[in-house]
Amino acid sequence: MIDEGKPIFVQIAEQIEDDILNGSIAEESMVPSTNEFAAFHRINPATAGKGVNQLVDDGILYKKRGIGMFVTAGARQRIVDQRTSAFTTKYLTPLLAEAAKLGMTPEQVAELIHSSTAGYERT
Repeated sequence: MIDEGKPIFVQIAEQIEDDILNGSIAEESMVPSTNEFAAFHRINPATAGKGVNQLVDDGILYKKRGIGMFVTAGARQRIVDQRTSAFTTKYLTPLLAEAAKLGMTPEQVAELIHSSTAGYERT
């Protein structure tokens, strides 16, 4: 699971977000502890803690003192919104800019996308 091109704490945060998105971790439920993440990935607990704390800072997780970390209500939608914005910035805007250079209309781009995704199933 570890990707050498990305900081491990970011990967831990993304793993938790992915688990929230796919329903493996429900809103208001407890997430594994930093020690559990550290043991599973064989990393320093401080590194795992940095990933978890990033999600606390982002409003995805909250701490119940003496109990553990939990997923906030509305976290799934917050993640969807954040990732949609990042997707737009990283992929959609450059795609449309290149299409404009080629003289393609948004409708032509949409048709190209539609025809390219035949058989693609949304997960």
